[in-house]
This record gives sequence, C-alpha cells and structure tokens, in this order.
Amino acid sequence: MSKDQTRDLPGRRVIETGTAQFLPYDLDGPQQPEMGWLPISYDRASGNGCYLMRMEPGAVTIPHDHPGVEDFLILEGELTDSDGRVFKVGDFVSYAAGTRHNSWTGPGCLIAVFEWGKPANPK
Repeated sequence: MSKDQTRDLPGRRVIETGTAQFLPYDLDGPQQPEMGWLPISYDRASGNGCYLMRMEPGAVTIPHDHPGVEDFLILEGELTDSDGRVFKVGDFVSYAAGTRHNSWTGPGCLIAVFEWGKPANPK
C-alpha cells in the first residue's frame, strides 16, 4: 500500500491502536497507574465521545457515577462489575445516566468506551 493510501482524509482519522501510546487514566479522579486510556473522539470538556481503556491485571476502577450514558464493549480479557457479573470478550454493556458502579479485572482487559448524553457543564 502506498503512503498516499494510508493518510487521513478530510473528516477521517485513523488511529493505529496496536502501536498508539495510551495516556495515564485520570477520568474518574486521581491518576490510576494500572490503567491507561486512548482518546478516539472523546472530548474532556463535554465528557462525550469514545476512548479505549486498558486495565492491567488486578486493576480496579474508582467507584463512579454516570452523569450520562456509558456504553462499553469488551475487546480483550474480562472485567468483573461491582455486583459480581463477569463481562467477557464481545459483551456490550450499557449504563444509564445516574447509575454508580466500579469494576476490576483479574487477567487485564481492553475495552472500547462510549460516553454520551451528559448534561452541558454549567457556566
């Protein structure tokens, strides 16, 4: 494939997730070194968009509230939710606005997270 075939087009952005550098995860409070995130379309100001989240083996999320809808898809590994339900590769999970939970992983996991429908920040 020529270099011209691999460049981004207007309105299209390609992120090679296999080689991209994940950022330290800090969306739910203090930075959690056992977790990383890769913004795809996520906008920190509005709290809407998509990102990948990688959790190392043994990582635990901080209990958090969902001001808007949070959907996620398990891409690798598995994730256990606060009620004990284990999510595996291919499971798509949706949390309604106003819900609260936390999760942990034994083997580690990679998830695609979609956050949307958050109320606008008051000025």
